Amino acid sequence: MPSQNTTVTISESLPAAPDGHAEPGRDEKPRPPRARPQRPNYGHIHRFPLPLEVHPLPPLIPHNPLSIISVVLSYLTYLISPPHHAVYPAYFDSATSSVHVTDEKAIRALWEMGFFGRGSLSRSEPSWLEREKKRRGLLGDNTSEEATGKRRVERREFKLERARKEREAIAERLKQEAAARQGIASSPDAAHPLSLDGVNGSTSAAEKFSVNQAKKSRAANPSQPAAEEVKDGTADKAENVSGKTENGAKTVRFSPVVEQKEFVVDSQVSTRLREPEMGIREEDEEELLRNEEHLQLSNEETFFLVYGLGVLQVFDEQKSVMSAGSLLTLFRRHSYFPPRDPSTVLEPDDPFMLSYVVYHHYRSLGWVVRSGVKFGVDYLLYNRGPVFSHAEFALVILPSYGNRYWSETESRRDYISRKQARSWWWLHCVNRVQAQVKKSLVLCYVDIPPPQSHHDDIGNHLRRYKIRDFALKRWVPNRSRD
Repeated sequence: MPSQNTTVTISESLPAAPDGHAEPGRDEKPRPPRARPQRPNYGHIHRFPLPLEVHPLPPLIPHNPLSIISVVLSYLTYLISPPHHAVYPAYFDSATSSVHVTDEKAIRALWEMGFFGRGSLSRSEPSWLEREKKRRGLLGDNTSEEATGKRRVERREFKLERARKEREAIAERLKQEAAARQGIASSPDAAHPLSLDGVNGSTSAAEKFSVNQAKKSRAANPSQPAAEEVKDGTADKAENVSGKTENGAKTVRFSPVVEQKEFVVDSQVSTRLREPEMGIREEDEEELLRNEEHLQLSNEETFFLVYGLGVLQVFDEQKSVMSAGSLLTLFRRHSYFPPRDPSTVLEPDDPFMLSYVVYHHYRSLGWVVRSGVKFGVDYLLYNRGPVFSHAEFALVILPSYGNRYWSETESRRDYISRKQARSWWWLHCVNRVQAQVKKSLVLCYVDIPPPQSHHDDIGNHLRRYKIRDFALKRWVPNRSRD
């Protein structure tokens, strides 16, 4: 029986090309893999799931007396140096109905421990300062936004090069068909015409180029544009796309009439334009550069950090700390647009209560809950966080009125029908979007309790809501034939 470390080498003869020469690309040496920039150690940066410092206890084994000693030592260590409970400051902005964190230490702590909030000048992670330093040449590493932009530029170049090759193949095919109709003998190269499907625009495998091949082709023919005009004028759109630089900025192409014009430089205008000061050193420029980005928290994240974890203090416009009860009333009023007056009676199914109950439920189960507005849903559920993997589930919040109170009168039944009005078109569109982005759609039903005049205890008020989730999967005939 052969061992597992046995290595078997199989050599096979390569077929020669039809013309007797070696097939191109066979003798080329394999290129070494391109060195990728080293990624940050996200496992160490985001090792804490929540912005809390805990003191873990060692396991207690009854039949092992040493475990009792380790538990006692752990308790003594906790009494001598207890873990520090940090409380971060924030302020509520009534104009945007959101909470903002400006302290840099608090921003990094809330993002790295739980992925709370989003940068006001970034897509998700607050990284404006790093991108600004990179733009000014003070930082050598690339940020995640720049890496994404570079991949988009390479993908656009690949598509333009592929479109040009497809047009060349179509033109060559049309020439061969015209020569065949006229009875002209075809050349030896035309004996094997290119296989091209003119109906759906798909090409053969020989005409599919990678990004590196597109770069080589451009380097070989620098004078030839990626989107070449055809006589029928079908390449106008590609020409507009090719008028962009590598950093994504658009360029202006003047007509020949405008290019022949001569412009006289006005001395008054030129004197207003001053040259930038070149005497500033990089150290001074780095000192003058301030972080202008802050962390923007949603109302649900803020209330969870204040009431659920107790690690956040929210200040109002008078610089006074707001309690959890006042924050709950404030967020419920600001969940409507325009915000409700303080004298208005709030319904038990207001948008903030529905969203926060669901947010608190899934956060308590260990999920990282983020906004799902870009996919047309309420929330996205991440297993560990957005830097580790994509979201696995997409949540849609639906109110459910199962209590007998909501069906006692005709006016309440009409109110329920308006709140629960959904069409199958809506469900089909949402489910189709989640199927395209490879996420499982979850319908989260929240049972609405009857109205209550006073709710002094927030815990008892939240306990009145019940959650039922239902996972929905799109049925695809080609994938579900069993």
